[in-house]
Formats: sequence, C-alpha cells, structure tokens
Amino acid sequence: MLKTMNQKVSIFLIVLAAGYLYAAYNLKKYPYVPVDADAVPKVLGYLLIGLAIILFFDKSSETEEDKEKRNVPKKEVPIMLGVGFFIFLYIFLLEILGFVVTSALFIFGCSLFLGYRKHVTNALVSIIVPGVLYVTFTYLLNIILPQGILPF
Repeated sequence: MLKTMNQKVSIFLIVLAAGYLYAAYNLKKYPYVPVDADAVPKVLGYLLIGLAIILFFDKSSETEEDKEKRNVPKKEVPIMLGVGFFIFLYIFLLEILGFVVTSALFIFGCSLFLGYRKHVTNALVSIIVPGVLYVTFTYLLNIILPQGILPF
C-alpha cells in the first residue's frame, strides 16, 4: 500500500492539513476588516495539502544516506523536547499575554536555551522583530493579533 517514506509522510501531512483547515474555518470572524484572521491559515492549509500530494507521487527513492539522516542523536533529543516545550508555552500564553510579549519572551528564551549568549543583541531582536511584525500585521495588513496585556 504505502511503499515509500514520502508516501507515509504525505498521508500524515494531508490528515494534519485537514485538521488545520477545519480549525481555520472555525476561526472567529471579525467585522470591518479587509483580510480576516482566517485568510492566511486557509491558504497555508491548502498549500500544505497541495505539497503533500506532490510528495506522495514523488518517484525519488530513499538511499541509505537518507535513512541515516533521519536518525536523531540521543544527545539532541532533550534539546528538541525543550524547544517543543517552548512552542507549547508560546501557544498557551499567546492569548493571555499577547503577541508582542509572548513572541519576545519566546525568541529570547529559546535563543538562550539553544546557547546564544549575546544578551543585548538577543534582547533587541526579541523586542524589534515582534514589534515590526505586530505593526505590519495590525496597521498595514489590518489583521488583528492578540494584544494581551499591552494597551495597543
């Protein structure tokens, strides 16, 4: 039935994208905004389905070198779990603290966890990047992001 790893992964991605699209179609609608909050998730969901279909019919075969690349060294597993925890925490705190605060904490904390030690640069990037993204989405694209504890 499913002969290659690409086919197995593509089926998983199609199921994931279907669930993602289901959630995207159930997002709250906002009146008086030209681009609603569900626009980007819907595009990404359909794009994922399209790419998964292409992956399913991909004829390239997996070599031994490719199989070896899939093996994750045991010393990297705690790092991957730690980053997964940061992502979970980000998702949990996004509505509570807001996009800017949560993103700044995520970027700073995750970079620190991964070993980046230039704290001033890390702090600047952690504040500037979410700030620029917030301004771009909110004022230029009219897409509402969670404001959380901040008054804007």
